[in-house]
Amino acid sequence: MSSTASPKYNDRIYVPVIWVLSIVIPLVVGILMNPRLGLPALPEDFVAFARRLPYLNATLNSIVSILLVLGLVFIKQGKRVAHQRAMLSAFGVSAVFLVSYVTYHIAVGHVPYCEANLVPQWLYYTVLITHIVLSVTIVPLASFSIYRALSERYDRHRRLAKITFPLWLYVAVTGVLVVLFNSPCYGL
Repeated sequence: MSSTASPKYNDRIYVPVIWVLSIVIPLVVGILMNPRLGLPALPEDFVAFARRLPYLNATLNSIVSILLVLGLVFIKQGKRVAHQRAMLSAFGVSAVFLVSYVTYHIAVGHVPYCEANLVPQWLYYTVLITHIVLSVTIVPLASFSIYRALSERYDRHRRLAKITFPLWLYVAVTGVLVVLFNSPCYGL
């Protein structure tokens, strides 16, 4: 297994791009979700549509969870192409999730814990906070894991994937849990 990069991948280009995106994406998400940003009011039909996005987001996170587990199973079975497809699909579905998540929060805002929540407040916030904090790490971890595999540096990919996989799976699963826990509070 080679530790040198494939000639079509240049670390001097891709590594800084991954780091910039890893910093810019969470910053932009945080800025866009700031209620004091003063974004203009959105049409009510769009807001009504956006109110249903948490269920789409939970579905997308469920799909990511399944794809991640399938990716692990495939690589354990030596099915490298199937593994690659599953992991790239998980990354793509995660990107779609991020767009949907930001759209929801721009249109609807934050839905706080409510008394009808399905779990105690301490549990909800423990899961939510760990989910949010760890989700910020997924952009660089998943991006570098994928880059290392695509550049055929499988030894470095494997080392990083051992950290990335459990964190990414935790973020995907807790994303579903947060929606399920808080579902009575969405006002649908």
